[in-house]
Amino acid sequence: MLAKQKLSYCVGIFLVVLRLAHAQYEYLGYPPGYPDPEQEQYTPPVLASDTPRIQLRLAGQKRKHNEGRVEVYYNGTWGTVCDDDFTIHGAQVVCKELGYQEAVSWVPSSKYGKGEGPIWFDNLQCTGKERTLALCPSNGIGVSDCKHTEDVGVVCSDRRIPGFKFVNTLPNHVENLDIHVEDVRIRAILSSYRKRIPMTEGYVEVKDGGKWKQICNAEWNEFNSRVICGMFGFPGERKFNARVYKMFARRRKPTYWDFSVNCTGTEAHLSNCKLGQILAIKSNETCAGGMPVVVSCVPGRAFAPAPMTGYRKAFRQEQPLVRLRGGAIVGEGRVEVMKNGEWGTICDDHWNLLSATVVCRELGFGSAKEALSGGQLGQGMGPVHMNEVKCSGFEKSVTECPFNKEALGCSHEEDAAVRCNVPAMGFEQRLRLRGGRNPFEGRVEVLMERNGSLVWGTVCSEGWGTMEAMVVCRQLGLGFASSAFQETWYWPGEVSADGVVMSGVRCSGTEMSLSHCLHHGPHLSCPRGGGRNSAGVSCSETAPDLVLNPQVVEQTTYMEDRPMFMLQCAYEENCLASNSDQTPANSYRRLLRFSSQIHNNGQSDFKPKAAKHLWVWHDCHRHYHSMEVFTTYDLFSLNGTKVAEGHKASFCLEDSECDEGIEKKYECANFGEQGITVGCWDTYRHDIDCQWVDITDVKPGDYIFQIVINPNYEVPESDYTNNITKCRCRYDGHRVWMYSCHNDGSLSSETEMMFPGLLNNQVTHR
Repeated sequence: MLAKQKLSYCVGIFLVVLRLAHAQYEYLGYPPGYPDPEQEQYTPPVLASDTPRIQLRLAGQKRKHNEGRVEVYYNGTWGTVCDDDFTIHGAQVVCKELGYQEAVSWVPSSKYGKGEGPIWFDNLQCTGKERTLALCPSNGIGVSDCKHTEDVGVVCSDRRIPGFKFVNTLPNHVENLDIHVEDVRIRAILSSYRKRIPMTEGYVEVKDGGKWKQICNAEWNEFNSRVICGMFGFPGERKFNARVYKMFARRRKPTYWDFSVNCTGTEAHLSNCKLGQILAIKSNETCAGGMPVVVSCVPGRAFAPAPMTGYRKAFRQEQPLVRLRGGAIVGEGRVEVMKNGEWGTICDDHWNLLSATVVCRELGFGSAKEALSGGQLGQGMGPVHMNEVKCSGFEKSVTECPFNKEALGCSHEEDAAVRCNVPAMGFEQRLRLRGGRNPFEGRVEVLMERNGSLVWGTVCSEGWGTMEAMVVCRQLGLGFASSAFQETWYWPGEVSADGVVMSGVRCSGTEMSLSHCLHHGPHLSCPRGGGRNSAGVSCSETAPDLVLNPQVVEQTTYMEDRPMFMLQCAYEENCLASNSDQTPANSYRRLLRFSSQIHNNGQSDFKPKAAKHLWVWHDCHRHYHSMEVFTTYDLFSLNGTKVAEGHKASFCLEDSECDEGIEKKYECANFGEQGITVGCWDTYRHDIDCQWVDITDVKPGDYIFQIVINPNYEVPESDYTNNITKCRCRYDGHRVWMYSCHNDGSLSSETEMMFPGLLNNQVTHR
């Protein structure tokens, strides 16, 4: 009996530990390729005859189709729900009633704007199991002491309940409801489009009741096509050969959906459009005299099936007025616009999906999935050019949209960002991670053609680094790289994929697929072989972003003649010119000195790559080196020839100051943790050793001064393009001036032409 009790106790402990271990990584989700958990099948709710009949919708200032203010249709009027006593259980009931698998979160205090009409529900006490919100205990329908400032909103999961079918229980109200279907797709019909990537033309089909159905084109218009193309990542639509599709429709009888579609053209997804008329059934046909809807979409330049070589040779591409920065994948980032030759950001006041979609289409993507606020994809450093932007959704550029020219006072904490729909290219299906502790890490395995067949194999780790890891994480949709590994013996992958199928990989870091990077062809070269020495990565949803303040450099520059006997520590750490070893102790070195103020504008803390136990103590300067080369300083002639150089041979990373409301985390004293917190900056003052360039042998003249942060890409960042700072420098033999200091990429290409022969791309100085 005692043995049974012990066994039962042990089994209980094991189950608890197993559940905790699963929960530890559950929030990370699973990337494409992992089997999904079993999904419940939808069964229409059976409600008692005395249950109040209601309908729900998500409305207000939404970012996505699956979130918004909860609105209830009852007694012929739309109303809202009060946030008093509302919980995630109530959100669960709302989301399931709308056909989503589950609720992600809920928000009080009219986050999605104030609604109108009666407040139908107050003090809801849902358990989460109710089949309709009307069954949750409450004060009673219409009994409330709330105001519309307390309207509740919910965020539902993207996934729909398989087999979900909207049932219209309230007559004469179909035209006011959003469309709820399980899935939407463009299915290529013509053989010329079936193998094309991306898929740009075919039938528009919706999955309803577990079956794919076509839509009748009787009431279809160009606005509907615009929405469909946008949600699949295409900026626009075009005409197609209808005669061919009519012939095809005659040969194969379509299965039509019961409804028509009514879009305005500004919706980000078909789910935001309204249901049109119920199509009458005549002679067993739901589309008498019509044919299935066909769309033909125009891909953006980055996704065009064939390169436009002739066009590119004939015309010089104009510099765009809008760009995205700081995003992990293609089609997302902080929105920056060009004005008066300088890049700046957009303030998030009134920023919504309409304005975000204009940005996305302008850049060659589809409609926007999200309009992000609050600097969620990192903060900019330049001016804030636009505020209170109000686009109609049909502008060619966000720079054409009305905005408040008088509104001032926005900080970069309010920088607007977007996530756009991009075409499905299938890149994620040719790459996988195996052996990791969670789906965000593992040995990199790629699908490559070898001897006429596709096989999975590993990537040679020779030269494998941060840039290559960045591309892997982007290709799998897993965010940024946090680490790149050249040994993966601790991550056993698929045994059948141990062989090396890709070697010599060199990436710039901006590619959409690892196959787009430079790499060896069929003749592989991998001295150490694959297996335990294969390439691996660890990915993260966030990354730091270091940016130097150029104004501080400009304001603090000066020149100092320092005696050699006071430069012993700097000499030991190679902070002087190479010929300084021949300088007598009683002579002087001429130093160009300045301060560095380096901000972390990213989404996560910047930490040195080396673990604490690997830091090196330097007795002369009395601190630990956590990164041997953190910053480089170079002086160039106007033709690009380097005439002097310096570098931060050691660096004590710490939070010198922080934005208001942010606490310092990192301090070097007493072997403390090193790093730079998000929203903080590390100031290395001009009067500290090695914060200089030795210009003893430099002749008077005009020069270009350049600073590069994190030059060897030891630590992953969300944006390396802003790690370079450039200044014009004038030295007359007695004094030195810095002017026109700016971060790389912050000015127009015409202005950058004033700085010839310097680094403009992260790859060139690798």
